[in-house]
This record gives sequence, structure tokens and C-alpha cells, in this order.
Amino acid sequence: MHRPTRRHAVLMTGAALAAPALSPALAASAADQAFAALSHRWLEAWLRASPVTATGLGDHRFDSALDDMSPAGRAAAIAQWRALLAMLDKIDRKSLSRDNQVDAAMLETQLRYAIWDDQVLKSWSWDALVWSQLAGQALYVLMARAFAPLPSRLLSATARMQKLPGLLTQMRASLAPAHVPAIHATTVAQQNSGLMDIVDSMILPQAHLLAAAQQAALKDAAMALRRAATEHQTWLDKTLVPRAKGDFRIGAQLFDQKLAFTLDSPLSRKDIRARAEAAIRDVRAQMYALANTALGGTGPAAPDAATQQRIIKAALDKAAADRPARAHVVDAARTILAEATSFVRAKNLITLPDAPVELIIMPKFQQGVAVAYCDPPGPLDAGQKTFYAVSPIPAKWTAAQTDSFLREYNNRGLADITVHEAMPGHYVQLWHSNKCPSKVRGVLGSGSFVEGWAVYAENLMAEQGFHGGDPLYRLTQLKVYLRTVTNAILDQAIHCDGMSEQDAMKLMTQTAFQEEREAAGKWTRARLSATQLSTYFVGRQEHDGLRARAQKKPGFNLKAYHDQVLSYGSPPARYAGALMFGDAI
Repeated sequence: MHRPTRRHAVLMTGAALAAPALSPALAASAADQAFAALSHRWLEAWLRASPVTATGLGDHRFDSALDDMSPAGRAAAIAQWRALLAMLDKIDRKSLSRDNQVDAAMLETQLRYAIWDDQVLKSWSWDALVWSQLAGQALYVLMARAFAPLPSRLLSATARMQKLPGLLTQMRASLAPAHVPAIHATTVAQQNSGLMDIVDSMILPQAHLLAAAQQAALKDAAMALRRAATEHQTWLDKTLVPRAKGDFRIGAQLFDQKLAFTLDSPLSRKDIRARAEAAIRDVRAQMYALANTALGGTGPAAPDAATQQRIIKAALDKAAADRPARAHVVDAARTILAEATSFVRAKNLITLPDAPVELIIMPKFQQGVAVAYCDPPGPLDAGQKTFYAVSPIPAKWTAAQTDSFLREYNNRGLADITVHEAMPGHYVQLWHSNKCPSKVRGVLGSGSFVEGWAVYAENLMAEQGFHGGDPLYRLTQLKVYLRTVTNAILDQAIHCDGMSEQDAMKLMTQTAFQEEREAAGKWTRARLSATQLSTYFVGRQEHDGLRARAQKKPGFNLKAYHDQVLSYGSPPARYAGALMFGDAI
């Protein structure tokens, strides 16, 4: 996955956002000029209202500020979004350039979603992760990349540390424990110490670089934040966790509304379920054929359900036996990253980034939701690294739990996740996205386009013969895709249909062959989020559809297609298709 809190596009230069320049062709259109002014006004307002996001994007005007999550701050933001939406409604969309028609549609969706989230879903009142992630990101995005001299970043960190106790106070005032799901409360209680981990490991060791007075201010701010974090931990442990009684299931009505915002796709929940059910049957049939080959072809051509299950499981067990030692998971992933890069380059599959990627240990405040993620730099942080973050195996895990994890993330499984997160998955796609000239499209990247590309990349590498055409690698890749398919089912079945933990675990461990630790982690993740788990399967379906359509044209070239489809930024796939094939927008 890529972290959705990180957005990616060319945004701003100098002390303020420059008004977008129009080409001579666009300058003649009054509608295009009006939209350019409106999108500029929105972007400026959004960045000012979201200083932590602005830092991550590469706008460092607000590095000393924090998002105002108070009732007054949220109300002011919503008033701005309503006003901008009214202005957008007055623009004649048909008179816009095709690129601006796409951007206008995406901006409308974003504005409507921001209002809906605040007024209807009200995530600020029950989703404790919204708050904990904001607090951790506030410091992490300042310290993780060298976008400015370290002393300058330390001064910004000091200013944010001075403000963070206030954010924690706002969190306690805003969250209604009776509405907070227990899984959200316990996860945030476990993550809270990660805030001071950032301070202790990334900020305080560098304090000596500051002048004496600045050092004193930094240390005072850190001490005050430590007291606030300790007080906050007590509230989490003694108040929030015991009183958290909210239902983690958001229900069909809210789910469908959020799904429409998340995907911006014509596919409905029922459409997705039907496609996913069909995909399960197809993928398992492919897996059986590969497994049978890997085991010497002893199984029947048309197996019954029990035989299919047994043969696939036996072949996956063979793959699971080839795994790294517990202490060498990160080293193994680093080696695989180099191998994948060499393979993509040799096959000439896509234009590769000229900016580096680094594999890192996932920061503690991010742990507990996903095994890995890709964290791209802000587009103005030229030459800065992309981080491919891998979560360590928890020290408290038993030998059996560790064994389960390593069976899932064996050497072939690590290869597949490295393809997804880095090469040629998120790292490559997001680098291309950062080069898209559309500010709106870059900032409001579609999760289904981004995640769908990464899942498409997994299939691409197996299709092209990565890992020497090893049938067990292809089998492992299909197993991971089967996980993607069942994710989409879990997403809606849990939140809309009341699926139990027992049924969810059965779907994951038996139908999709997942190890217990992977399935248990996904049960947690599915309860912590809604609709995001659908983006992988839907996005893969959409990317497959785009490529299939492009291949019907004479002179199809795979690298040229990949470069073109990623040149549009990260819009919902239907808009990428419209721009590529000339469809109506």
C-alpha cells in the first residue's frame, strides 16, 4: 500500500503558490481561466488548512504550524469548501479543456467528500487514528527527508512540538468514547509511544546543531510534549480504551457513500462482489494448474474441491519453506529490490525514476495497520528518496506467530511485496505521477489507480518471467492476488453484511490460503478502515481493462503504453482512459 496521507504533485514555488500558467490555446477560454483561478484558490486554502500535508507535499511555508482540528477550525474549513463548490458549479464544464474537465471532476469529488466526511461520517468524532496519524506525521515529515538544512527543520520541529500538546487536548475533547470502536482505541493506545520515539530518535540527538537558546527551546518543547504524551497515554489506557463502545462496522449506507468517493468508479458494491466471486474461481483454477506442475503433475486435470485445496496447499507449503531468518527480512527485501530493478531495466518495461528509493524500518507510530507501505517524497523535494517501509516482526510474538509470518512473507512473498511497493509498483508509478503538470490531479491522486497499478505490476512481473519463470513464484503471486480479491469481499462483507471474525478468517485462511498471522492482521485492518481494501481489486480490474483496450490498437508497445498511462498523474482510471482514448469526460 502507499500511505494515503502522502499526496504527490508539483505544487508550489517561492513564498506563495504561483497562479497556474495557461498555454496560448487555453488562454482563449474564459472557463479555463476561471477554473485555473479557482483551483489555485482551493489549493492555497487546502494547504493553509493542512500544514502537515503541505510539508509532506513539499510546501514548507507552514512547517511550524499544525492543522486546526478544533470545532472552529473545522467549521472554517467546511465554509471554504462550500463556497468553492458553489463557485465550481458556476463554471461551464463543457467549455473547459479535456485536462481541466478531468481536474474539475476530481476537485468536485474532493470538495464534496471533505464536507461529507466532516458532516455525515464525522470521522473526527470516532476515528482515533485520524488524530494519532496527524500527530506522528507532524514531526516525521519534518525529519525523514533532508529538504532543508537540519537546523532549520529542527526549529520547525520545535514549533510543532510546542503545539502538539494542544492537538492532543483537542483529540480528547473531540472523540466521543462511546462512539470510538474498541479496535481503534487499542491500536492508538499502542501507537502513542511512537510520537516520543520520533522525538528521542530523530530530533533530540540532533539538538546540538542549534544555538544554545534554540537548544533550550527545543528541549523544553520536548519535555512538555513528553508530559503531554504521558498524560495522553493515561487517558487512552484509563478512559478511551475501557469506554470505547462504538461499532467498527460503518453500515451499508455510509459504506456505499464512502465507496463512491473512494473509487470514483461506475462499479457498485454489488458489481464488485460479483467480479470478486468470479475472480476467486478463476485464480484458484490457475493456482491448481501451477501447483500441480510444481509437484510433478500427479493431480487430476479436473480436481474436486478437496483435491484442489490439497494440491495448492502442498505447493504453497513448498514455497513457504524457502524463507529468510527472522533477523534478515529487511536484508532479503533489499536484495530483492536490486534484483527487481535489474529485471525491469533489462526488460525495458517502463521509464525508471532518476530519484532513489530506500528500504527502511516502519516508524512505530505507523505500525499495526499494514506490513509495508511506500512513502514518496513531496514533488518539490527534488532528488529526495522514496521510502519503502517494512514493519518489523513484533518482539512479543511467539515462535509460532513468527513462523506464521515468515511462511506468508517467504522469499517469494517478499519478492512480490517488493514489486508492489517499489519496483515497478508504487515507487515507479508515484515518480511518474509527480511529473504530471496537473496540480489538482497530482494532489488528489486516486487510491484505486495507485493501488491498482501496484497489483497490476505484480502480475506484470510474473507474466514477464521475474524469478526465472519459477512456477512457485507465479503461484505465490497468484496467492497474493487472491488475497487482493478477498480483500474486496472482506471490505463490504464486514462493514455491510456483518461478517464475523470466524467467517472472515475462514475466507482468508482456507479460500485464499493466507497464514494465520496475515489473516489476523487483515481482520484488524479491515475493522480500522472502510472502502480502502476495495481499491486494490477494483484498481487492478481497471488497469487490466485499460491495457486490454490499448493492445487492440496497431503498433502496441508495452513500455510506451506504461509511460503513457502513468503520464496522466493518478486520476481515477476512467479519466485516464478518457484522456488516452478520447472518450467523453
